[in-house]
Amino acid sequence: MKSLLFVRNISKSFWLEDNIIEVLKDISLEIDTAEFVAIMGKSGSGKSTLLSILAGLDVPDSGSVMLDEVDLTLLSEDELALKRQTDISFVFQSFHLIPTLSVAENIGFPLKLNGSFSQQKVDELLEKVALSHRKNSFPHQLSGGEKQRTAIARALITQPKILFADEPTGNLDEKNASSIMQLLINLQSEFNTALVVVTHDEAIARQANRTIHIVDGEI
Repeated sequence: MKSLLFVRNISKSFWLEDNIIEVLKDISLEIDTAEFVAIMGKSGSGKSTLLSILAGLDVPDSGSVMLDEVDLTLLSEDELALKRQTDISFVFQSFHLIPTLSVAENIGFPLKLNGSFSQQKVDELLEKVALSHRKNSFPHQLSGGEKQRTAIARALITQPKILFADEPTGNLDEKNASSIMQLLINLQSEFNTALVVVTHDEAIARQANRTIHIVDGEI
């Protein structure tokens, strides 16, 4: 299987009052095309910071993050924005839906941003996530599970090369969490998208091709 993401020697520190806190220490890893990787670790271990850097949402102090031979750490904010419209997507624990847009409009929003809007694509994905009956509803009218299904559909509408998810089932009950995770895995496989998930849930990690454990900022 071809490697998609190459991470080499990334480190990240933050100032806390008068002290420097090393959050990530010289991390290197690779993620293959269409691979499902779980990242686990205790609170404060650095796993969410790592995910943000891998997704180009944050910049390391040192090291490189190569996605298809392009170093994300060297791109401008405009260039990163273009990457997020095509190659990279992110699913947040708190959904981050646009409150003034309907379900269908939220899902189709990334296609409008990159100028490739297709109502057919939106309708097909609405059906895949079982939200066709909710397409004209607004986020405040949805359950937690429906909000996360909308967020997953929005993240996958561009068929990105890699999808990052930070505790995607953290705000859901056990039944909804299980069905949402299965949906995410099924769609990831169908779209041939690499999936990187930060989770505390051992049941989610067991479904991954590989689990990376972060302890005190190190693998």
